Amino acid sequence: MPKTNQLLKIGNKEFKSRLLVGTGKYSSLEVMQNSLFNAKCEIVTVAVRRIKGLEDGHIGLMEAIDWKNIWMLPNTAGCSNAEEAIRVARLGRELTKLAGQYDNNFVKLEVIPYKKYLLPDPIGTLKAAEQLVKEGFTVLPYINSDPLIAKKLEEIGCATVMPLGSPIGSAQGIRNSANISMIIEDSRIPVIIDAGIGVPSEAAQALEMGADGVLINSAIALAKSPILMAQAFSKATEAGRDAYLSGRLQESQLANPSSPLNGVISND
Repeated sequence: MPKTNQLLKIGNKEFKSRLLVGTGKYSSLEVMQNSLFNAKCEIVTVAVRRIKGLEDGHIGLMEAIDWKNIWMLPNTAGCSNAEEAIRVARLGRELTKLAGQYDNNFVKLEVIPYKKYLLPDPIGTLKAAEQLVKEGFTVLPYINSDPLIAKKLEEIGCATVMPLGSPIGSAQGIRNSANISMIIEDSRIPVIIDAGIGVPSEAAQALEMGADGVLINSAIALAKSPILMAQAFSKATEAGRDAYLSGRLQESQLANPSSPLNGVISND
């Protein structure tokens, strides 16, 4: 359904930026900090299991981000079944408290059983989402571009749906635009494209289609200049949203002159 609101509303929170950014794969915390600044993002996702395990690249992450101005979105990356994802989501809620966000119940739900393609498990995602919603979480589930799964997650109370554009980290762009368009058309909650976007023009495309936002990690973190790329994604997201609100020129099989034909000087 058409969505003309100026702010991105997820649960009971409103955000000006429609660009969500991940914190993995940056060459240093300094590069990450400057990239987040240039992205002008207000939501940043962190992998709970990696923070808790203090993996390389995540040591000092909690201290490196200004949590007074950026909303934490803990994610359940690395979980292969519903039960594991539920446990990690609960740990994520404790992580938000450490950041001083005592009213933050957000969780980006990922249930991914196979590492080769990193595709979400629809059954495990539904099971975990249903339980987490009951526990008061604001659930943002990562899903395949399946309109039926998206609608079911909306019905059980998820705050958004996050269909993939293409496999995580593949930079293939939006390979399933027909299905995503159906999800956008039928959804009464925000639709955020997550995974596969490789360049800013693809982020603009997602917003032009009517998506409410995009989540970007690898395309920024692994760019030759992540800081500059973050700025480019920020501009592209804004441009895509403006284009959607403006209403595009409809395609036509025939030419339609841009200059009026009335009053043209003839050869007579």
